[in-house]
Order: sequence, then C-alpha cells, then structure tokens
Amino acid sequence: MTIRQRRTGQKTAVCAWCGKEIELNQGRGRKRKYCGPSCKQRAYEQRTLLAGTSVDPDAVILSQQKVDEIRDRLFELRCAAEDIQTAATEGAPASELGALCDELVGLAQKLEKLR
Repeated sequence: MTIRQRRTGQKTAVCAWCGKEIELNQGRGRKRKYCGPSCKQRAYEQRTLLAGTSVDPDAVILSQQKVDEIRDRLFELRCAAEDIQTAATEGAPASELGALCDELVGLAQKLEKLR
C-alpha cells in the first residue's frame, strides 16, 4: 500500500483494489487497506478465485481493452511532456509552460486512476 502526505500534512493511502485515495486514521490499529466494503469484497473474491491455480496472487490481469487504454494514455502523457520540452527549448513564456505543466499533471492523474 502506498502512503502519501498531502500538502495539508494529512496522510493518505491508496485503496489496494481501486486505487482511490483514502484518509488514514490518526488513532491506533491497522491502517486501512481498502476504501470500502465493496473493494474489500472484490479483493477477497479475486484471492479465493486464484487459490489452487498457478496464477501468482500478485499478478495483474488486464483485458486487451484496458491495455490499449493504458497505452493510449501513456502516449498522451509522453506527448504532453515533449510539448513542455519543446516549449522550454524555444523559450516560451512562463504562463505557457505553466499551462502545459497543468495539462501534464491532469493526464498523469487520469492515468493514475485507471484500473
């Protein structure tokens, strides 16, 4: 599980099933692994379906459609990064670079949410 710290100082984690950010409790006990009961149930179902098979429990199984979607989003991300590199090389104003960086961050966040 990945733990992140927001700019506000609040620690967050990422749901082990869907990837959604979840806030960590400040109290005692185990850190939350899932954002809710439905994600916990889906993870349990996957674990039990894989029991007794040769598939590694940590394996990620994706449909061809998801693989294509990830490839497309990675291509968009690379193009956005190249746009920033070109603009910086050509001496673009800071406002233009800022807008391009905002677009890059938005694309990265969309890619991060893909499951």
